[in-house]
Amino acid sequence: MHLEYQNALVTGAAGFIGFHLSRRLLDDGYRVFGVDNLNDYYDLTLKQDRLEMLNSYPGFTFFKTDLSDMDRLEGIFKAYGIDVVVNLAAQAGVRYSLTNPNAYVTSNLSGFVNILECCRHQAVKHLVFASSSSVYGANTNMPFSVHHNVDHPVSLYAASKKSNELMAHTYSHLFDLPCTGLRFFTVYGPWGRPDMALFLFTKAILEGKPIDVFNHGKMRRDFTYIDDIVEGVIRVMKNSPDPNPKWTGDSPDPGTSYARYKIYNIGNNNPVELMDFIKAIEAALGKEAIKHFMDLQPGDVPATYADVDDLINDVGFKPATSVPEGIGKFVEWYKAYYI
Repeated sequence: MHLEYQNALVTGAAGFIGFHLSRRLLDDGYRVFGVDNLNDYYDLTLKQDRLEMLNSYPGFTFFKTDLSDMDRLEGIFKAYGIDVVVNLAAQAGVRYSLTNPNAYVTSNLSGFVNILECCRHQAVKHLVFASSSSVYGANTNMPFSVHHNVDHPVSLYAASKKSNELMAHTYSHLFDLPCTGLRFFTVYGPWGRPDMALFLFTKAILEGKPIDVFNHGKMRRDFTYIDDIVEGVIRVMKNSPDPNPKWTGDSPDPGTSYARYKIYNIGNNNPVELMDFIKAIEAALGKEAIKHFMDLQPGDVPATYADVDDLINDVGFKPATSVPEGIGKFVEWYKAYYI
């Protein structure tokens, strides 16, 4: 079902994807209400600079609050007539979940329940929420399809994202809340997170420091450029899920439902080996990296590869930005911002 909205609530608005999505929505004429707790998981200056750009739009209103603050969250929903919610607020990072598990319970589970409750009670027309390619976990049948079973996560981060999918389905079933989950595949681009490989590699190479190359460079990732992610989110946002009339409990399809619930992959559909990714960074910087080869880290998966057929069929979109093009744009931004 195609829908048009006026008032969009974006959680995690000062984050990497949330910032880019909010800016695009504002450019498209939406009224955007941004929520972010501005935690210090990474450099706050970057978040504040993103926020400063968003605050320059008259259609943007920001609330510094945590999803765990239900009273504040309810107040925002009630006061502003929210049509659509895009939930991007979450504790991110696979490796961080090995040492700080409680951060994932608070943000990704308790916070998400509060979002679901607010959407339910305020009759929000569509909840779109960020899941992750990490939910595929121990799966090896590629490309990863939303119609595959994903019951074997290998990190708490992945388990929390899978939990979000299950929780959203429950609310769709019980309260007829239209919910769409988006499994993002290794997002990169300007204004990206400092804990991500592209950022870490670019900084180290420019400073003449070694980079850690996990799994001896044999990792394969479906690197997806930020503008492609945003385009996919907006198209899905306008496409509220309908029940799948062919769904049956005899052989349940994990990607659809008898309820108003759907899952999509948003990935480049073109996995790139880590060493080729590094070569593209070296080419963009005109400088070779000093490489420190390491084993696969706990919680990491050796490869990701997105099947995006459903995205193409339902909203007519497939990410297409090449890795050299996307890295070139990131490096251009990085030099302008930091140098």
